[in-house]
Amino acid sequence: MLSRPYRAISVGMVALILLVAFEYLAVATAMPVVARSLHGLPLYGLAFSGSMAASVIATVAGGRWSDVRGPVAPLWAGVGGFTLGLLIAGFAPSMHVLIAGRFVQGIGGGLFSVALYVVVAQVFPAAMHPKAFSLLAAAWVLPSVVGPAITGAVVEHVGWRWIFLGIPLFVAPAALLLWRGLAGRTTVPPASDGAPGTGFRARLLWGGVVAVGAALLQYGSGLGPGGFPLLAAGLLILAFALPRLLPRGTLRAARGFPAVVLLRGLAAGAVFAADVFIPLMLTGQRGLSPTQAGLFLTGSALSWSFASWVQGRGRHDRNKLLRLGTTMLSAGVAGAALLVFAPVPLAAGLVAWLAAGFGIGLVYPILSVLTLELSAPGQEGVNTSSLQIGESVFSVVIMAVTGAVFAGLDTAWWVYLLCFGLIAAQALLGLLISGRVRPVSP
Repeated sequence: MLSRPYRAISVGMVALILLVAFEYLAVATAMPVVARSLHGLPLYGLAFSGSMAASVIATVAGGRWSDVRGPVAPLWAGVGGFTLGLLIAGFAPSMHVLIAGRFVQGIGGGLFSVALYVVVAQVFPAAMHPKAFSLLAAAWVLPSVVGPAITGAVVEHVGWRWIFLGIPLFVAPAALLLWRGLAGRTTVPPASDGAPGTGFRARLLWGGVVAVGAALLQYGSGLGPGGFPLLAAGLLILAFALPRLLPRGTLRAARGFPAVVLLRGLAAGAVFAADVFIPLMLTGQRGLSPTQAGLFLTGSALSWSFASWVQGRGRHDRNKLLRLGTTMLSAGVAGAALLVFAPVPLAAGLVAWLAAGFGIGLVYPILSVLTLELSAPGQEGVNTSSLQIGESVFSVVIMAVTGAVFAGLDTAWWVYLLCFGLIAAQALLGLLISGRVRPVSP
């Protein structure tokens, strides 16, 4: 990956993902301070749901755009949108303007996250795809380890606005490296006529509908019993609209790419939802400080990165790795849930969550590689957008459902256990379908 022909593009991609990871973790850490400073606590949820909704729409657009015109234009449009959104948020005089900036950020992030997959497909040989995706996964390690501490220091000593305004200072050199590496390396599919077509417009429309449904779920999940109508409306909208954006047969785990999309959503959703509840449980039930609880998440991030590196080295039986990874993920979620019981040692729960991190580290990049392998030429962008939309929406659903349970009931130990049970059930479902990602051989 760092040999001369690929060095600039590899470093440029990692640098951009590194900045996105820092921004994601920093905003999540600093947003309570931001909302209070702008007198916008009632709009707190929209700062996240607005960005997510924009990302879904942009992911649909970026997939088709990359297939029709090549990945370069949506890549730079995404980088520009991401930077512009940061500047809008950093200079925001009110919570409404900050939410607008977050929306623009979501548009930019959705565009270039899809375009990067197409860049990997066009620039790197197929044999290097596992290493490429493991390298992108490794870019999240440093932000996971030092991001919260840096964010706290910046907010306390410099001001929360530099959480947004500081990152654009580093985007330019990262983009320059990537630009140098991409020069003359990408292509426009020859069969393309350059026109999006009616299929694209329909996907864009359904993307907007899915974004509305997901936003309703996110917003309603934190309102307690009063949010149940919004939850129900969001679930109905997603049940109707989401299948229009995913490969046919995804929700029934049809063999091949549909199963890849479903497994990615189930596995990623289980990890992200558990990441929300583990700090809550450790601080609320076991009396740990936020810093101590954060060590669990840091450990799982390091384990995730190490497993990604392992799967990218040499040739492995991917079916076996997927089964191993989903098994470890399911067992890790269940093991971490046992920390609600005081006699269970904290070290045992940490080992369980390290195992879960290793499991998702095996599964996640393999599914990225399979997406490109199972895509016909000129369909990498659309298929990548389906993969990422499925991941986002399944994650939103499980986090909204467990969040609603938590908000609507007491914070007793059995409520945590119920939420972890729902998350573990989703991880176990991923294990059951992990053998269906390969199409039946003729």
